[in-house]
Amino acid sequence: MEFRELATGLKFPEGPVAMDDGSVIVVEIAAKKITRVKKDGKTQTIARVKGGPNGLAIGPDGALYVCNNGENFTYTRRMGLLIPGHAPKTHKGGWIERVNISTGKAERLYDKCKGEKLIAPNDIVFDEVGGFWFTDHGTTTDKYRSHGALYYATANGRKITKVLRELVTPNGVGLSPDNKTVYYAETFTGRLYSLPLEKPGKGARIEGFTPGSFVNNFPGLGYFDSLGVQADGGVCCATILAGGITTFWPGSKEVRHTPIPDPLVTNICWGGQDMKTAYITSSGTGRLLAADWPSAGLRLNYNA
Repeated sequence: MEFRELATGLKFPEGPVAMDDGSVIVVEIAAKKITRVKKDGKTQTIARVKGGPNGLAIGPDGALYVCNNGENFTYTRRMGLLIPGHAPKTHKGGWIERVNISTGKAERLYDKCKGEKLIAPNDIVFDEVGGFWFTDHGTTTDKYRSHGALYYATANGRKITKVLRELVTPNGVGLSPDNKTVYYAETFTGRLYSLPLEKPGKGARIEGFTPGSFVNNFPGLGYFDSLGVQADGGVCCATILAGGITTFWPGSKEVRHTPIPDPLVTNICWGGQDMKTAYITSSGTGRLLAADWPSAGLRLNYNA
């Protein structure tokens, strides 16, 4: 597969959102800003925020909703790559914020759930009724690793629920085409899980010992970052170490890995009239890439 380089020099880009005008909005975690990449490759700063903007989605009001990890990573350069590492000692937790695309003004919506601080919100997806799922990745220092969780919240800032707890580095999150299943990927285990839903925001009971139902795992050494869902139900997990996109079809044993020359591939989204233009964040090398994808991406519930 051929990849086109749309933008370079980005400071660990993540959370791509393909906009209706053909531009792509990304976060630059290490630069603490939200950036629009125009069709001609030129970049425009939409907002500068505190902490570490990580995941990004358009909400029902046309605003950007940001998973901010609260500066959960330190960054070092090695072999020409920008690599995230342990949390700095100053890390105190993260939050969810709403950003006005026109003005760049940020409004904090959630930094706690039932009095418990959010640790490091990571990835986000909106459902058809206007609520959103997000992962809290947890944090890592040189001494310990905290659990993460899967949350559901309303866009008005009034209700947040921890749906799954004690997860191992939950990262990517996405919804099935019928909105009846939520998927989440764990980074360090390289596993993809699903949670069937009884209704928006409420998970069904899972039998067994795991919080969600196991879907599949990377066939080798690979970590999962964020994910996107295809219109045919395939789940595309951005894969670290074995750099690329790994696609699974729930209910099938089929696995397809699309390699990309960067060990820190972190996300995928789709745009274009046929939803077959894939936009991929090649974070280690600071690039936003585009490719003609063999399957259409799932059109998200909201855009602007």
